[in-house]
Amino acid sequence: MDFTGLKIGNLTARIPIIQGGMGIGVSSSSLAGAVAKAGGVGIISTAQIGYNEDNFESDSLAANLTALKKHIRIAKEKAVKGIVGINIMVATNYYAEHVAAAIEAGVDLIISGAGIPLHLPKLVKGTDTKIAPIVSTPKSARVILKAWDTKHNVAPDLIVIEGPKAGGHLGFSTKDLDNIDSIDFDQYIKDIIELKKPYEEKYNKHISIVPAGGIFTGEDIAKYLKLGADGVQMATRFVATEECDADINFKMAYVNSRKEDISIVKSPVGMPGRAIINKFIKKISNENMKIPKCYNCLIPCKPSTTPYCISNALINAVKGDIDDGLVFCGENAYRIDKITTVPDLMDQLVKEITLA
Repeated sequence: MDFTGLKIGNLTARIPIIQGGMGIGVSSSSLAGAVAKAGGVGIISTAQIGYNEDNFESDSLAANLTALKKHIRIAKEKAVKGIVGINIMVATNYYAEHVAAAIEAGVDLIISGAGIPLHLPKLVKGTDTKIAPIVSTPKSARVILKAWDTKHNVAPDLIVIEGPKAGGHLGFSTKDLDNIDSIDFDQYIKDIIELKKPYEEKYNKHISIVPAGGIFTGEDIAKYLKLGADGVQMATRFVATEECDADINFKMAYVNSRKEDISIVKSPVGMPGRAIINKFIKKISNENMKIPKCYNCLIPCKPSTTPYCISNALINAVKGDIDDGLVFCGENAYRIDKITTVPDLMDQLVKEITLA
């Protein structure tokens, strides 16, 4: 099928693919810059992005803000005229400070989920930064559209609709995920396309719709474009690339995974997530791990009761200590069988879209 670029306000990505944000450090400047340079939208995750900074242990907030600005600038230098954005969880402590740092560094797009980003429009007011909430259901889309309209007199530039097959933290209950076949994700997309139309008319703007979760091939992308979406968000496919910022052991955990290795796990912050079942997951299933230090990263986390530190677990994984780390992934990670490059992957996906 023929396709057009992904429009985000006055910006256009030549290829309608957003590379999903992956923390901690899995999607930083190397991956985001490569995707943006190849014609997609490169996304940097703000989650503990300063984990490699010298002052991370003594002042994690300062380290994270410094690293965030650094990675945005590096990615934009790699991809002149490319679109570089960030993904920030609403549950992030010092949310406003992270947003301000990203704007200062010249970020093009802010995607925000893991909660309802009610105040995001206020934080970007007066800038040209585009904003996009992540929603999982028509109900959550309705809430955010109405809230931004009544409280801020704005509409989103883009809406990411994250389905139940995504990796990392999910916007569905464990009960819903146990009955995943009962979730009609395609209908959710159709419903949200209808929900956004009055706001497009009111604000005289196009609100792009971008499904996410379980999207693996160009044929999958074409399916959603034919359904009326403007593009898609993909994360898992980009892990097994040379440009991905994670250690090779992290990437090979995807390559070597089997379908039965991937399951829903409970995060310390109370949300279900999808990950590879490894030695770490088996260990925490049987015992709580001592929390030597709290990095104060997420609002819902309570160190006194949490079974393990999610920051430590994710940092270990991205650095290559897979046996002691949490390896988030999408449902289709087991389908990856090799390491490739971002340009080759993008070319493959474009060819598959065209042939679909």
